[in-house]
Parts: sequence; structure tokens; C-alpha cells
Amino acid sequence: MSGTGQDTELDAVDATELIDRAEPAPSVGGELSEAQLEALLFVAERPLSRTEIARLAGVGAETVDERLGDLEVALASRGIRIVLAGDRVELATAPEAGALVARYVGADAVRLSPASLETLAIIAYRQPITRAGIERIRGVDSDYTVRTLVHRRLIVEQGRSEAPGRPILFGTGFEFLERFGLTSLDDLPPLELDTAARLVDGDDSNDDATSSGRDGVGSLVAVGPADAGGGDTTDATSATDTIDTTDTVSTG
Repeated sequence: MSGTGQDTELDAVDATELIDRAEPAPSVGGELSEAQLEALLFVAERPLSRTEIARLAGVGAETVDERLGDLEVALASRGIRIVLAGDRVELATAPEAGALVARYVGADAVRLSPASLETLAIIAYRQPITRAGIERIRGVDSDYTVRTLVHRRLIVEQGRSEAPGRPILFGTGFEFLERFGLTSLDDLPPLELDTAARLVDGDDSNDDATSSGRDGVGSLVAVGPADAGGGDTTDATSATDTIDTTDTVSTG
């Protein structure tokens, strides 16, 4: 699907990987200050990998990690945050500034249906996961919902499963972290044991999993208003505020 949001996300990942493979590791002896790192991330048009930052600055990986930690602390009380997804880093606006920034850019928060939130929560906590694995947990067809989340770049393809047919594995992308005000997946709230067990029951390797897992999945998500454009309207079950829908905006 040429030109889709999913392709844009994957192209950014592929470009970073190609750059990292093409260039040799930097020779230690350069310099990377907190201010330099902030400026580099500010002007970057895409998330940067730690390897790329190290090469540009001519420093080692440990120095990059130290400066990222320093910058994260320095930005904690300001309007910009560091967002981490695996090896990649970018700057985004702070969640508490989301409403004001959204009014400025003229982009109101896109509403997610209860079904979309339910599916997104499953992917967030069980990634990487196939569509079949999602459907075993939810107990309903999720093709439309998955395609909607891919279109909005909240989830991205993360490779192929080794299962027969090599189905696509899905996981969350940078848009997910920005949308929900998370700096990394480590910020996801912990699950209650019974809820976590239901997610394990939906594992792709468990062919005996049934739709009974859906009974507790709704407790993962905060149910929001339905999408303006309609679509998958399957209701989530009783919900809590596990995922906060506060928006952030990437600076890139």
C-alpha cells in the first residue's frame, strides 16, 4: 500500500537501519552536550536511533545514554518530552499541553471507538501479536479495527510470525506513545493478574484459546466516544482508566 501512514512509519525505520548498517561505528573522542542533543532531536524530521546520534557526535553509546538521561530529567518540568521506542528517540510535546497545542494546529483529537481502544490495549500489552491472536482474545472479527489502527499509525507491522502462513505481527509505534502521553512502553500501567492471564490465554501458540478471554479485556482500556466515521462498533466490556487518552504532538 504505497503512501499509507504505515509505509511512512516503516520507511523511517528502514532508513534508520540502513544508515546504521552503512556507516562504521564512531571513534570515541567527540563531544555531545545536553544542549547539542536537544538541538539535534529538535531539528530531526524523524526519530533518530542511538547509533545514529553516536555516529553524528563521534561519541560512544554510553555517552548517548547518559545525555538522554540528563535531557529527560531536564525536560521533566517543561513543555517537551523525550519519547523512546526501542533504539529510537524523538521529542514530543508534553501531554498536559496537548489540548492547547491541538487548538493551535487545528487538529482535534481523533476519537477512538471502544472496539478500537480494546484492540489497541491488547496489542500494547501483548505485542508483537497477529490479528488471529487479537481475535482469539476479543472473540470477534477485528480486521477492520486493525486496519483502522494501522491507518492512524497507532500500530505498525513488526515482521512476520513463524506460524503457518507467516501472518503479520503488529505492535505499537511512535504515534501510540505520543497519543497516550507515554515516553516508552515501560510507562504502561501494570495489569492485574487475572487480566494478564486472559491475555496469555490469547497467545498465538495456544490453539485452544477461546472467545472467553474477551470477558476481561475491557478492563484494559478507557472507553471513549465512537469514531465520527463509524466503522467497527463492537462494544468493549466494563472499562477502567488504564490508558489515558491525553494527546502529545511530535516536534519533528
